Amino acid sequence: MLKEIVRAQTEGFNRNPVTLDSREVAEMLEKEHWQVLRDIEGSKDGKSLGIIQVLSDNKLGVSDYFIEDSYKDTTGKNNKCYLVTKMGCEVLGNKQQGTKGILFTAKYVKKFNQMEQGILVKQLTPLEQLRLQYQVIEEHEQDIKDIKEDITNIKVNSPLFNIECDELQNAIKQKVIKMMGGKPSIAYEDRSLRGRVFADMQKEVKRQFGLKSYKAIKRGNLEKAYLIIEEYKLPYILENEITLLNNQIAM
Repeated sequence: MLKEIVRAQTEGFNRNPVTLDSREVAEMLEKEHWQVLRDIEGSKDGKSLGIIQVLSDNKLGVSDYFIEDSYKDTTGKNNKCYLVTKMGCEVLGNKQQGTKGILFTAKYVKKFNQMEQGILVKQLTPLEQLRLQYQVIEEHEQDIKDIKEDITNIKVNSPLFNIECDELQNAIKQKVIKMMGGKPSIAYEDRSLRGRVFADMQKEVKRQFGLKSYKAIKRGNLEKAYLIIEEYKLPYILENEITLLNNQIAM
């Protein structure tokens, strides 16, 4: 369907060719407009043969190259100009030598490509444009799928950043403080007991993942790590020791 639309639009270019005003062509050639007109028509004294005369003498359709037109200058006077087709630009480009010819070719080819693409898009209906965009996406669907998989893989399987490891450590610390009765508690002030609680909890988090370092935890398991910390329960021996120490206040 879309290929037929594009083909029809392309055929439309041939019936209504995209053109450049000869004044713009003159700018690209870095010439005066009258000089370009002389190249196209030849000199008035007949000493310089113009492109149009050569085309006509060889029975080549002049309108395939140049279409006579006019414009009004600042005084309101009508002046002659030509609408130059891509083929007309090619002929004019062949008259140029060296760097100027190369630069002119580069400029007009780029300009025509831009205009043709712009006209094609404008002539498509909104629905046809949408279908065309969908076709492009569909053609690159596998590439998009691969990119998404790569992004997902990075999110899930890449190791934690240092700051995320620090945040896990802080979560463990806050859990330990809470389980030991807060910072002012006798149990928490006992460095030996506090160290054993920290060590047991850290060991449990790493054991759950079969790892020796927080840095080896995959990013996809980060939420699970926080859940393990939240649900961690003290071994009976440590829980009993904390309770006994904190109950010394009541005694």
